[in-house]
Amino acid sequence: MNGRSVLVTGASRGIGRAIALAAAAADYKVIAHYCHSENAALSLQEEIKAQGKAVELLRFDIANRKETQSTLEEYSQREGALWGIVCNAGICADNAFPALTAEEWDKVLHTNLDGFYNVLHPLVMPLCRKKQGRIISLASVSGIAGNRGQVNYSASKAGIIGATKALALELASRSITVNCIAPGLIDTEMVKEAPLEKLLPSIPMGRIGKSQEVAALVLFLLSDAASYITRQVIAVDGGLL
Repeated sequence: MNGRSVLVTGASRGIGRAIALAAAAADYKVIAHYCHSENAALSLQEEIKAQGKAVELLRFDIANRKETQSTLEEYSQREGALWGIVCNAGICADNAFPALTAEEWDKVLHTNLDGFYNVLHPLVMPLCRKKQGRIISLASVSGIAGNRGQVNYSASKAGIIGATKALALELASRSITVNCIAPGLIDTEMVKEAPLEKLLPSIPMGRIGKSQEVAALVLFLLSDAASYITRQVIAVDGGLL
């Protein structure tokens, strides 16, 4: 092991799972967060352990501030500062804006945008004291350009982009990089219902992306080679128009 620990939120499925597996393969100790998908999280844990790598599961709801704070503060007191934090967990609840309910708006904003604060706030001071670390948030091209039927989701992801840029300014003097990845259409459960035949013509590469392609960028941003890269929003979208 390289002695560095990385927290990946939403690690049990999709992009988060790919990130966790890639980080473990690169000899990081993986702190894999999950909320509801316990069986998937246990499966991930078994897969990482079978490779002889280190992994620990943490269960909490990122939309629940008190639960998230207490869990992460307890971890920090027990294990010390993390090297990397990958804020990947998020949800969507798509609907045309006139039909968008207050519950759909609140649930997405509380999970995606409030979750950014809830996860990072208890962990930032330990990073500052150590004067090193990597923070990577997962936004979306929907947060850059907007997307029909996703006013709530686009708002939450645009908020994450702004928060990431601002936090990068605050932490740069402490040698902590803060960057954002904005995936386009990636082969996960979230896009299973998407009308791909209509969407593919807008992607110059003519295909949807793979979770592993997002994970590869995360690994680079976690590395020492990325020590002078901060406050960036990098799209992984096949050149989406």
